Amino acid sequence: MKDETKCLHAGYTPKNAEPRVVPIVQSTTYYYDSAEDIGAVFDDPTKSLIYSRFENPTVMAVEEKIAALEGGIGAMCASSGQMASLLAVLNLCGAGDSFVSTSHIYGGTVNLFASTLKKLGIECIFVNGDAGEDEIAAAFKPGTKALFGETLANPALTVLDIEKMAKIAHAKNVPLIVDNTFPTPILCKPIRYGADIVVHSTSKYMDGHALQVGGVIVDSGNFDWHGGDFPGLTSPDPTYHGITYTETYGKMAYIIKARMQLMRDFGAYPSAHSGFLLNLGLETLALRMERYCQSALRVAEYFAASDRIASVSYPGLPGDRYHTLAQKYLKGASGVVTVVLQGGRAGAIRFMDALKLAGNQVHVADIRTCVQHPASSTHRQLTDSQLAAAGVDPGTVRFSVGLEHIDDILEDIEQALR
Repeated sequence: MKDETKCLHAGYTPKNAEPRVVPIVQSTTYYYDSAEDIGAVFDDPTKSLIYSRFENPTVMAVEEKIAALEGGIGAMCASSGQMASLLAVLNLCGAGDSFVSTSHIYGGTVNLFASTLKKLGIECIFVNGDAGEDEIAAAFKPGTKALFGETLANPALTVLDIEKMAKIAHAKNVPLIVDNTFPTPILCKPIRYGADIVVHSTSKYMDGHALQVGGVIVDSGNFDWHGGDFPGLTSPDPTYHGITYTETYGKMAYIIKARMQLMRDFGAYPSAHSGFLLNLGLETLALRMERYCQSALRVAEYFAASDRIASVSYPGLPGDRYHTLAQKYLKGASGVVTVVLQGGRAGAIRFMDALKLAGNQVHVADIRTCVQHPASSTHRQLTDSQLAAAGVDPGTVRFSVGLEHIDDILEDIEQALR
């Protein structure tokens, strides 16, 4: 099936006289005929359902759909994109371990990696994703367990050279984890270029309607865990009947360990109703991404022609420094345009406050046009050096193009600049 068809049909196939639409299974627990049947499921969780703290039929249908779209073998939803990134790392790293991440990532993820994980004894080593292979490889340490990057960085809109990063990671016998939130699998499929694990904040384009936060982890099933140092996957788990995930579940080892070990303990799983709403967003994802890209390119061109704009970042523009990488990896550059206003922070805020159609809000990738000032909001906790490393200028405005008519969006920009 093509992506447009997967968005509608993957993950759920009704049987005779069953609901045509994915049903909401609103239950914490599941009934069994005997205690022996329940025990069998605890021995092998792939046989049936256990508890809605870490699995639910409605959410699992969505997980299967997202895995199909990304080209993975399995997926696990989480309560937020931050939780998805956290669990993706914790599934590999423990106290004393480290992982490498590009510095061009979402500000909240910087804080999670640099501060919170540090308190847990896990070190994040930041590198410039545009650096050469040797320079990035030199950042690895003996206990480094992964390499992390964003396909299309929020808000810098740098494009990750996925094949380069995969080559570096695999030479070090570690997986490449890619945050694919902005492109979604409609615009980019990182697994095709060597990524091993893909994460998303489903709060953004996948949901699309600003209804709820959510996240997901997708496992490619391609990484050889025996080739590196991953005892959590290749040795018995005493908390789960001594199961060795790679022996029992093979290619599904990573995603099943994430569910049956981490999600079991953290319980950061979406509700059935949340899964139902996310599925509604996914059903129109392919159509919406096409429109976002078309309108955002028009907006980027308009900004580029204005003398009130110091700079425009949008990989869809031919003159953008990441345009070549965008052509290689992306079918479109999403609906987010990053601009730096003349006049720095004051100029950015004056422009944002003058907008009438576009909303000032802490969100991005909505069906409604919205703007945000990263330096004073999502990236407020970062130091000046961290802001610079993340590609955030004090005058930066993140302009998220919605689905309104393009003429109305451009008129709003024009009157605000004026």
